[in-house]
Amino acid sequence: MDEDIICIGCGAVLQADQPDQAGYLPPARLQQASAEEDIDVYCQRCFRLRHYNEIIPVSANNDDFLALLNSLAAKKALVVNVVDLFDFTNSLLSSLKRFIGNNDFILVGNKFDLFPENSRQSRIKDWMRQEANRVGLFPKKIFLVSGKNKKNLADLIAYLERRTRNQDAYFVGMTNVGKSTLLNAIIDQMGDVKNLITTSRFPGTTLDKIEIPLDNGHYLVDTPGIMTENQLATRLNAQELAVVSPQKPLKPATYQLKPGNTLFLAGLGRIDYLHGEPTSFTVYAARGLYVHRTKTVQADDFYARHLGELLAPPASEDKLPPLQGQEIHTSSKSDLLFGGIGFVTVAADCLVKIYTPARIGLGIRRALI
Repeated sequence: MDEDIICIGCGAVLQADQPDQAGYLPPARLQQASAEEDIDVYCQRCFRLRHYNEIIPVSANNDDFLALLNSLAAKKALVVNVVDLFDFTNSLLSSLKRFIGNNDFILVGNKFDLFPENSRQSRIKDWMRQEANRVGLFPKKIFLVSGKNKKNLADLIAYLERRTRNQDAYFVGMTNVGKSTLLNAIIDQMGDVKNLITTSRFPGTTLDKIEIPLDNGHYLVDTPGIMTENQLATRLNAQELAVVSPQKPLKPATYQLKPGNTLFLAGLGRIDYLHGEPTSFTVYAARGLYVHRTKTVQADDFYARHLGELLAPPASEDKLPPLQGQEIHTSSKSDLLFGGIGFVTVAADCLVKIYTPARIGLGIRRALI
């Protein structure tokens, strides 16, 4: 084969020699693809993912992804950092400035459709900007969108059309932030191609950069998501992610707690109410996620007996590191953050201890709702 053929779903070079590597296609199918010009070809992994929702694991090197991002500093480009609004801290590329040099970047908060209808965009954008500034990042602009439901895309597309007249736009981000879904939605709105890029809840779907040509001669470029152990999404399987990842707007579920009460968020999160007045704890999480209230003195025993069964996900005790906690005192009405799971709104002047596996995704912010 004189010229490489690229899978249009994940960007991998098609090959017929190593079934466990990226880009595999059975030899007869690859030979057919080589003989036919101007056809769209998906590797076996993308084909099965798109048609059967079946994941075929392949080897992927995070160092290759980082090398691709490092090359951005030498290019003239607009960088679009897509972040998950429900795991913002861990999906923000805090080292982005090191990758992109003098290029401008924008922040795009994805999955905004999951916030309740009364959510104020200005308050969410202010929080995003403050968190970005705190780690030394100063985005040119901030957008709130939904790639899945194609919400709020018009302003983003208009901005991209202006900024790509003399440069490409590179979409970067951590795994599972919905980057490829967002790009598919943008492509759909800008042209006739639908669902070009393979998407799923499974982290690491895009395996190499995918260039989408624009009419002006420049490109929208989808890059592989960076995998990090600081995201719960990289530690859960596809079935568990289906339970944890919200798919519809969050409906608040309110629980009345007094000191000495504990809330479990399936087997992935825990809140001990240590001190304060009896008050409401409002949970914003996926509708199928099991929430259980119990007495704190019984919580350890309850967790040990029911983890992987009633408290699922995870499906088994050995899937994740043990729960670790940190104490937090709320000086104002606040959201307790459980990155990748959701958040819990509590009143001012509450002393709590919150837990996740190895403290992954724990945080606090001034209440957004």
